[in-house]
Amino acid sequence: MDAISAEPLDRRLIDAALGHLSSRFALDVRETCASTSDVAHARLRDGAPSGSVVVSETQTAGRGRRGRNWLSAPGDSLTFSLLWRFPAGAQPPVGLSLAVGVAVARALEGLGAAGIGLKWPNDILADGAKLGGILIETVTEGGRHGAVIGIGLNVRLPREIAAAVDLRAGALDGTMSRAPSRNLLLARLLASLADVLDEYERTGFAGFAREWQARHAHAGRLVRILAEGAETIEGRAAGVDADGALLLETASGVRRIVSGDVSLRAT
Repeated sequence: MDAISAEPLDRRLIDAALGHLSSRFALDVRETCASTSDVAHARLRDGAPSGSVVVSETQTAGRGRRGRNWLSAPGDSLTFSLLWRFPAGAQPPVGLSLAVGVAVARALEGLGAAGIGLKWPNDILADGAKLGGILIETVTEGGRHGAVIGIGLNVRLPREIAAAVDLRAGALDGTMSRAPSRNLLLARLLASLADVLDEYERTGFAGFAREWQARHAHAGRLVRILAEGAETIEGRAAGVDADGALLLETASGVRRIVSGDVSLRAT
């Protein structure tokens, strides 16, 4: 195991790597918790400010989209949740998971990761293998929108996790000459998220649509859209619109698929 990439999570090291941006984030580094997103939701309800971050070495009940468990391994994964509040009067945060995907891709590429791709609506890929995922949960109170942004990334890939997931899994140590310290990785991700979320507040997802499309892992490919209790839709992935909806070319014309309780599979 790489001693640098496996060093324990340490708030002081993360703050130091953030530099002047450290004032924008309030870090809560934990050895274990049920779910970082559950903790962040509680903070959201209690009025915690934008920029509150919960990161944990181990999650006992981490979750992903469609009710799946979010698997991680101590020292080998980075799992954290960021609370973000949008300004009063802002529109609902549509396409947010795709904009966050751009932020993650920028950070990983800046660290030297190769072959990073984005799978609609929330997966991070490396040469086609799933490197990590994004879970966005939004709350609206008093007309103001808040989001809990959960992100999980594989730094290395333990055999037990590779065997437990239903997609080809990857890890950062397979895309880089040397996997980074998780403290540096978290700092770079938070810095990139701050840039992207600031811009998102001004432009919405439309400001990132072209950049997301450039990393679209299924661009031009035949795919299936699966949703529980609904008919499977097949077509060719034609891109995304300004709201982050997938545009699917089907036999009956272009269909607009809105991110929700759906899953995309290549055919």
